Amino acid sequence: MAGMIEVRNLSKTFVTKDAKVEALQDISLSIQAGDIYGIIGMSGAGKSTLVRCLNFLERPTAGTVEIEGEDLGSLSEKELRMKRREIAMIFQHFNLLMQKNVIDNICFPLDIAGIPKKDARKRAEELLEIVGLTEKAKSYPSQLSGGQKQRVAIARALAANPKILLCDEATSALDPQTTQSILQLLKQINREYGITIVIITHEMAVVREICSHVAIIGDGHLVEQGRVLDIFSHPKTAEAKELIVKGGGEEHRTLESHQKELMKGKCCVRIVFSDNSSFEPVIANMVLKFGQPINILKADTKNVEGIARGEMILSLPDDKEIQESMKSYLLERGLAVEEVDGYVD
Repeated sequence: MAGMIEVRNLSKTFVTKDAKVEALQDISLSIQAGDIYGIIGMSGAGKSTLVRCLNFLERPTAGTVEIEGEDLGSLSEKELRMKRREIAMIFQHFNLLMQKNVIDNICFPLDIAGIPKKDARKRAEELLEIVGLTEKAKSYPSQLSGGQKQRVAIARALAANPKILLCDEATSALDPQTTQSILQLLKQINREYGITIVIITHEMAVVREICSHVAIIGDGHLVEQGRVLDIFSHPKTAEAKELIVKGGGEEHRTLESHQKELMKGKCCVRIVFSDNSSFEPVIANMVLKFGQPINILKADTKNVEGIARGEMILSLPDDKEIQESMKSYLLERGLAVEEVDGYVD
């Protein structure tokens, strides 16, 4: 089934007098109407370039972008401007007009579109209620917290009733608690208004919390895509494993140097508990069965697509035969198992 957003064989090359940079190479993905879709990668991977290609703020060097079956590359400049009204965008640094108060910031795109001031103000007041900032209508951006500024930016983005909302690192400048509140607001907007949301981020925690599907970008290439739950449980590529195991962004932690030395050459595995396996004391039973100690390097519970998923990183005994037997034992009990050689959290 064709998606609301169809990207086919998209490439983007930047040419300067000194160099040619292949920012994106042969990207193809499909985003269904009503999805919350994540695009994740480390800094410099090309994800922000990709999101700017989705509304043709950057024109692809090759390939196509279709919105509801309409090829953006075939549109005139006037037609493209009209189409962009259906594609709103919010940014890491909010991009509010500092000299305007909150309600005037929200009215601004409506004023540009020629909406009567009375109607624009009524719409802005409705949006302030949706984002929970009714009492801040007369405040200026300098008087707001980071989370409040992002809520104003979201309200402004929604002013023209877009069908698509692009979020480019929209929570990267926020603390964890504020990030959670913004993600919950985006979920609410998606659920109540059916707006398709594309989240650009380098933080796996954001993707796990809010997205149904994800595309992983590495060095300008699409390296993996699919349901978040599937990729979390069974990552196939090195980039996916790096983002999931180490978490990315603020989740990343390091062991002390002596602990790192201890882990060199050890067989480390990441296990993910399914619904069926989470009620059985699998690790304790395995230790009893094989009579060998297991070193638990990490244990955590992640919220993936609204489902609690337990994961652990284990260091297995040195004996190769016992290692393989333990992996088989874990697989037989419905756990996802993958090697993370030389794991360092």
